[in-house]
Amino acid sequence: MSDRITGERASEKTGGFNPAWQRHSFAYAVAGERLGEGKVLDLGCGTGHSFDRLAPRESVGVDISPDALVGQDRETLVADIREVPLPDDSFPSVLSSHSIEHVPDPEKVVAEAARLLEEDGQAVFITPNRLTFGRPDEIIDPFHYIEFSPDEFEELCRKGFSEVEVEGVYGSPRYMELFNEERKTLDRLLRLDPLRLRRLVPMRLKQWLYDFLLNHFRKDDDPRAELIDQSDFEIRAGKVDDCLDVFAFCRGPLKETA
Repeated sequence: MSDRITGERASEKTGGFNPAWQRHSFAYAVAGERLGEGKVLDLGCGTGHSFDRLAPRESVGVDISPDALVGQDRETLVADIREVPLPDDSFPSVLSSHSIEHVPDPEKVVAEAARLLEEDGQAVFITPNRLTFGRPDEIIDPFHYIEFSPDEFEELCRKGFSEVEVEGVYGSPRYMELFNEERKTLDRLLRLDPLRLRRLVPMRLKQWLYDFLLNHFRKDDDPRAELIDQSDFEIRAGKVDDCLDVFAFCRGPLKETA
């Protein structure tokens, strides 16, 4: 593990990174409770944190980065999640957790999940809520190509599935205290650039700066961050515009015909 933790993938739960790691791990726990029996295709799995929450099911991790897959104690495949070299109808369950926002054409991920899913299977997609993550009118995370509101995410998933149910993840007061402090820090930093000249910065430099700021501000000595665990999150149905993360539970894959 590198001394510097990247914002591209949740991979470490030390110090100030623990709240984000726990939130991402909670997504796997929810999927583990909701998915049916059988093997799970884990699209855009990154370093494979928390795939044990899918047990007793077996899972296959797919990621475009060979380095991210090193050391995972399961079957893995290096591939683009928009074009996975596996046959149609291969899995009873497909999971895409915090990965669909990392491609410029997320509709291809939805279509690929529908292709790979068995007719009576279920897919679960998870993404941060554009309305509460960063800023609703600007993508701050340079590792994201696109971000969604709950309504936008449901619309996307309906392009590949006939049945889509959207729910949202919410944090406890002690989690939201940390979350809101980070938002205030972000707003303070962005006010230093009122003309949004940051739009002109090359993407690789933006990513380096983003990682640098994460490592600087998520300090290791905040005991509040260490206390965050799975009990600090819950998932709710209904109108979820104020949620942290959006879940889409999808059935009825719409198979594309040649």
